[in-house]
Amino acid sequence: MNINATLIGQSIAFFIFIYMVKQYVWPPLIAAMEERQKHIEAGLLAAERGLSEQAEAEQRAQELISQSKDQAAEIISNASKQASNMVEEAKDVAVQAADKVKSQATAELEQDKVRARNELQEQVSTLVMQGVNAVLAKEVDGKTHKDMLSKLSQTL
Repeated sequence: MNINATLIGQSIAFFIFIYMVKQYVWPPLIAAMEERQKHIEAGLLAAERGLSEQAEAEQRAQELISQSKDQAAEIISNASKQASNMVEEAKDVAVQAADKVKSQATAELEQDKVRARNELQEQVSTLVMQGVNAVLAKEVDGKTHKDMLSKLSQTL
């Protein structure tokens, strides 16, 4: 066998092999690599979108948290205002009730005062009448009259 013929045969086989690979193997490999490249690019874009969406979601969450805090502060403020209003109303009601009780007590005291004055007047008039009857029953004597008036004054 001749080395030149072997080399030429192997060269021809090599070129046929290259042609076959170029025709049948290389296009699916290139297509698979391009598909994989597109898939990786899409994944990277999706990851970037995900990061931006995550940042936006975090920002919205912070906004919602701040709004919730504001609403909670407003609710607490309204509740404290309402509580203070209720306390003030209760104070007003208590003051009105105290004034009513005070006026009733004053009226009762005034009635008792009038009643006591009337009773005293009746007792004094009764005592005066008894004194007058006693004076008239006895003879009208200055000393006796003076003694009776002193007894009457002691009784009063």
